[in-house]
Amino acid sequence: MPENLLIPTVDLRIGSLEEYNRRQKEKAAQQYKKPKPRPCITISREFGCEGYPVAELLRELMMQRTGDEWVLIDKAVLEEVARRNNISEEILQTLGENNRILNEVLATFSPHWKSDQDYFRLLSRHVVALAEQGNVIIVELGGAIITRHFEHSCHFRIYGSTAFKTATLARRLEIEGEAAEKLMHKQQRLRDHFTRDFLDRDDHDPALYDLMFNNDRIVPNGIAHTIADFVCAGYGERRI
Repeated sequence: MPENLLIPTVDLRIGSLEEYNRRQKEKAAQQYKKPKPRPCITISREFGCEGYPVAELLRELMMQRTGDEWVLIDKAVLEEVARRNNISEEILQTLGENNRILNEVLATFSPHWKSDQDYFRLLSRHVVALAEQGNVIIVELGGAIITRHFEHSCHFRIYGSTAFKTATLARRLEIEGEAAEKLMHKQQRLRDHFTRDFLDRDDHDPALYDLMFNNDRIVPNGIAHTIADFVCAGYGERRI
């Protein structure tokens, strides 16, 4: 699948997740009262926009500014987590079987969804558990919809023109423009179908997001710094 070429290596992010879990355990052992919620950031993007470069740089910026470990989560990471049971169990230790937030999340799923329901519910449990802990950046996975119940979550969307997304895919995948445009439209249709049929929402809805970025006009570096400023300053002072 060509899209795999656009996703950074999973092993590096699994390593950061293991370090993240280790530090959470250390902090939990030192604290006797419930800590103030830490930010959960979700990044949604139209297919062909530069979501991963933004997320990777944003993670570095947030670690520098907060002095804490941050973890980047996407579907590839959660699939690897599912294969490494020890990590999976550590994440889910924070999430009880009767967790109210999880129940609210699952209650929003469309009753028409049948195939792979249990699989996505498991992924959602991991997303909710990590979002509840905070200091996490969730890329795709319907993150803005699944974590909207958390007051300490903030949500961002990256969009772009057909010409921009086609050119970006053609360059990164080293394919012809026509093939890149066909791939872009196909993958976007699959994403839209999923969020409508399973999450019962339209992730193009601007009401889901705190800020939206036109990738034609702003590069990943600018997007990442703007999000970091928003979370650490304005958003943080009001709600975190």
